[in-house]
Amino acid sequence: MTEDAERANPHAEAVRELASAMAKVAVPAALVTIAVAAGVATLVAGTAGLYGALVGGAVALGSSLATIVMMRQSADLPVMLVMAVALGGYAFKLVVLLVVLAVLRDVDVLHTYSLGLTLLATVMVWAAAEVVGFRRTDLPTVVPNSR
Repeated sequence: MTEDAERANPHAEAVRELASAMAKVAVPAALVTIAVAAGVATLVAGTAGLYGALVGGAVALGSSLATIVMMRQSADLPVMLVMAVALGGYAFKLVVLLVVLAVLRDVDVLHTYSLGLTLLATVMVWAAAEVVGFRRTDLPTVVPNSR
């Protein structure tokens, strides 16, 4: 083996560290957001509001966790492919979220506004928490010697 092959991929290590740091901040923030939204939705719309908020929160949490999984799974790929996976994964997630919302729109047990607003709030809080997690790491934005 060559010396380069024996060394760990510094880009992959950085991506995995970022994924861990972002998840560490984002998961608790998302869970608190879902809990608050479920409480408010229950007060406003009763049981249907609770169910709508819980389903919206679960869909948003699953979608957001998929981002972390994609980061970890694609970390060893070349940098340009990592970016392609990120963009493709983002587009795919948007389509899935739209389909889920369209399918659940007519379910009577779910309060549609609670579902949509909880989903939106959770995704926005997750994104903000990812930024906080990213800024807390001491990793450089550009990783030297990466390929």
